[in-house]
Amino acid sequence: MKKIALSAALAATFGAAALFSTSVAAADGTITITGKVVANTCTFSVNGGSASNTVQLPVVFTTALASSGAVAGNTPFNIKVSGCDPNLTSVQEQFGGSNINATDGNLKNIATASAPQTVAGNVEVQLLSGTGTVINLNTNTNSPVGTLSSGGVTLNYQAQYYATAAATAGLVSTTVTYTTQYQ
Repeated sequence: MKKIALSAALAATFGAAALFSTSVAAADGTITITGKVVANTCTFSVNGGSASNTVQLPVVFTTALASSGAVAGNTPFNIKVSGCDPNLTSVQEQFGGSNINATDGNLKNIATASAPQTVAGNVEVQLLSGTGTVINLNTNTNSPVGTLSSGGVTLNYQAQYYATAAATAGLVSTTVTYTTQYQ
């Protein structure tokens, strides 16, 4: 009797497995995956120079940066992207580095004193788009997107002093890296 019950249980189990293995399922959807492989041909120049160049802010008086949020010395600069693979349609620069203030997204002043000169206090450097919109370097919000025409585009920016409180006189220096996002 035990052998018959065991045989019946096995037959029921294998029968159920056979039922599920022979059932037909219809597709619920389709996933299409696309991409693009391009040649790494783009070249870069900052203000007509090399890919790494200096943007010189003008000398300003502490009175122009006398309170928190004051700005001065707005200076335009550009990054020219050229010679790109024709399969690319647009570029956007993403800024980064260790000199970015985590609170406001501006660049910290990392100048070093050189006697008799001192380092300016309460001063950061702020980057803006070419139209004057502040770029938060923590999120790269407002970094312009350039449409490539004949494999190139010029992206316009501005840099300016930014006071975190009443500025004190001294040197200002900072750096930021840029990485190109392609489409």
